[in-house]
Order: sequence, then C-alpha cells, then structure tokens
Amino acid sequence: MNPAFSVIFLTTLIGVGQGLFLALYGAELLALVGAIAIPDDRSFYALGSAISLLFLAGGLGASFFHLGHPERAWRAAAMWRTSWLSREIIVLPAFMFTVILYGMVHYFGGPMTADGSARTAVVVIGGLAVVLCLALFACTAMIYACIKFLQEWASPLTLVNYFLLGCASGFTLATGFAFFTAPEMVRIYGITAIILTFTGLISRATSLYRNARIKPKSTLQTATGIRHPRIVQKAQGAMGGSFNTRQYFHGKAAQFMRSVKWAFLVLVFLVPVLLLGKSLSDASAPFLVAAFIIQYVGLIAERWFFFAQANHPQNLYYQQIS
Repeated sequence: MNPAFSVIFLTTLIGVGQGLFLALYGAELLALVGAIAIPDDRSFYALGSAISLLFLAGGLGASFFHLGHPERAWRAAAMWRTSWLSREIIVLPAFMFTVILYGMVHYFGGPMTADGSARTAVVVIGGLAVVLCLALFACTAMIYACIKFLQEWASPLTLVNYFLLGCASGFTLATGFAFFTAPEMVRIYGITAIILTFTGLISRATSLYRNARIKPKSTLQTATGIRHPRIVQKAQGAMGGSFNTRQYFHGKAAQFMRSVKWAFLVLVFLVPVLLLGKSLSDASAPFLVAAFIIQYVGLIAERWFFFAQANHPQNLYYQQIS
C-alpha cells in the first residue's frame, strides 16, 4: 500500500494521547490507595489531561487531510453498525470529551478533590475514559486487522501492536512530563515505559517474522477474476499512472524498505530504552525529552512501514508488464 501521512499522524498522535491518559489515571488510582502522594495534583492531572487532549486533537485534525470532501466527514459515522472506521469516528470525540471532563474536575476541584463527591466523579469519569480509550485502540487497529485479503494486517498482532506502541509512547511522554510536575512518578513511569517498549519490541518483531513468511493466497487469476490458466499482460493500462498504481503500491526499492525497518526498530525500541534507563539513574530531563522525540520519530517510520508492507492483491496485475 502507499501510506498516507495523514493516517500515519492520526494513528501515532492519538496513540500518544491515549497512552498518556492511561498513565495519568494509573497515577490517580495509586494515589487513591495511598501508594503515592502527588503534592500538586492540579497541575499534574489537569495539565496532563490538556497535553493528552492536544495530541488527540492533533490526530483528529490530521485525519481531515485524508478526506476528499472534509465537509462531509460527518457521514463517515453513519455506518457504525458494520464499519470500524465509523466506530472510531464516534469513539474518538467521546474519549476526548471525557478527557476534558477529567481535567476540568481536577482543575476546579483542587488537591486530590478533597470533597468526596468530587473524588467519586474523578474516578467514574476517568474509568469511563479508560473504557473509551481501550475501545479507541480496538477500533483503530480493527480498521486494518479486519481486511482479510491484506494478510500482513489480518492478524491479532495488529491490535496488540497498536495498543503496546501507543502505551509505550504515552508512558515515555508521561515520564518526561512527571519530571517537571510530579518527580515521585518518574521512576514508576520510566520503568513502565521500558517494560511496554520491550514488550512492544517482542510483539512487533513477531509480526515482522510472521509477515516475512506469508504465502500469498491471491493469484493473478483471483486478483483479476479471469479463470484462464495462463494470463499474459501486454500493457499496464494507464502507463502515465492511475489511482491503482498510485494508491496501492509505495514504489520504493527493497533496500529502502529494509532501511526503514531497521531504522524504526532502533528508534522506537533500542534508543528510548537506553535513554530512559540513563535518565532513571541520572535524573536527566534532556534524556527524557530526547527519549520521547526519538521514539515518536521512530513511530512515524514504523507506521509508514506497517502500511507500505501490506501487499494488495491488485498489485499482481498493476505491478507487472509481460
């Protein structure tokens, strides 16, 4: 497939926002049971929610660049009964709304919302937001995992990778954010980010291993619908290019694909783990900031590779000339 950068930014940005919110709510639960104490929870939770919302809004905004007629975007939600895309369009704004409520209750409620009703409201709103967050992970991943004829995507690993990489990037950001707002959470977030990143490496490496050994189910006969045992292509059709030649193949050489694969393996997994480990021992803000930036750049490359690696059956016809 030919990756669209609007979709790449959509999936990576909302993943960061989702992971950051899960980190915030995790700290909330730890504070409620007395495992940790956050002195200024207003700036921590409210500001953290605002940052999460910025990433979610950035992803939502990026998605509009993928639409031929953005003014008709509302129609995409009409098929929610059968379309994972429609479900994503519904769940994303709902999740953003609950993040806004969560941040507002903390901002106006004061330190750990001392009033019992306010504390209950925070837990309930945050819990609802977590449910929507997990539903959003599922909707986003299933848009691609449900396409059976794209064998590289049609795997439970697609859902696992979207969840783990989103959480890893969100917790890496949360570690840097906590350095300035809640230093007592830096170690907890940092260790969690390392675990999520390492687990994501195992999951992503498994999917790469699986995809490299896929035996295509489609043939030239099934791709074209022509059942003749011998099909010879004399011309590609639109030699100057067409929708089929532009949208369903990235046009990059095998060497370029290998370079992107190794680049994102290093940037998403190896470098952030090293920087996070270093920052946990030295308490260094530059290392934490660099860990998130490098990991996010790597995620852009990873998501590009994810889309580009999918081999559409129509390429059996449009990518060859006999």
